[in-house]
Amino acid sequence: MNAPSGADVVVDDVSKSFGRIAALRGVSLRLKPGEAVAMAGRSGSGKSTLLALIGGLERPDTGRVLIDGQPIWAQPRPARARREVVGFVFQRHLLLGALSARANVEVPLIGAGAHRAARHERAMSLLEEVGLADRAEHLPSELSGGERQRVAVARALANEPRLLLADEPTGALDSVTSERVFDLLFRLRDRLGMTLFVVSYDRSVGDRADRAITLTDGQIDSEHPPAGR
Repeated sequence: MNAPSGADVVVDDVSKSFGRIAALRGVSLRLKPGEAVAMAGRSGSGKSTLLALIGGLERPDTGRVLIDGQPIWAQPRPARARREVVGFVFQRHLLLGALSARANVEVPLIGAGAHRAARHERAMSLLEEVGLADRAEHLPSELSGGERQRVAVARALANEPRLLLADEPTGALDSVTSERVFDLLFRLRDRLGMTLFVVSYDRSVGDRADRAITLTDGQIDSEHPPAGR
């Protein structure tokens, strides 16, 4: 796989509300190219909303989100721009139950117009990367929780994203499996050079990152390097 350069992300005084609920209030943040940043916070603090704004799944009410100096929503084809730059890993793996692990990884490549042989080769390469090449033809129901999430990571990498967003990627996993998934995410960041933004209730994840952030009631209330750095 070619190593993508990490995306430069700027969140500039962003606010977002849903009805009368203020999810984010004047948040500013920068993710430098290739940086790994971990964000913690209680349920309802606005973490998932911030990820959705950075990934172009939601528009901010005020402020702006720039990736490499450009807002995704200002692109002529925002969905295509998002697909080419951003990869998502969610708490629920969201795999298609009727498709094999390999076919699930191929799904984003279909949207990108890749030919069948190229899709197959890319999917197998990614499954090998996450240690699941021997499980390529298994359905999600035949995989463990940790294996399903590793397939989800492979799928997120299918289009060689320069920004990987992980929203509570181990929230449904036990502690040992969670550790393995986080090992995988940070190892891939180190090897591929992408920018990584991880949201987790587990504050120890911040010790792996270049920087740790805490979000409280829609605002950043602390930002610091990991212990020992």
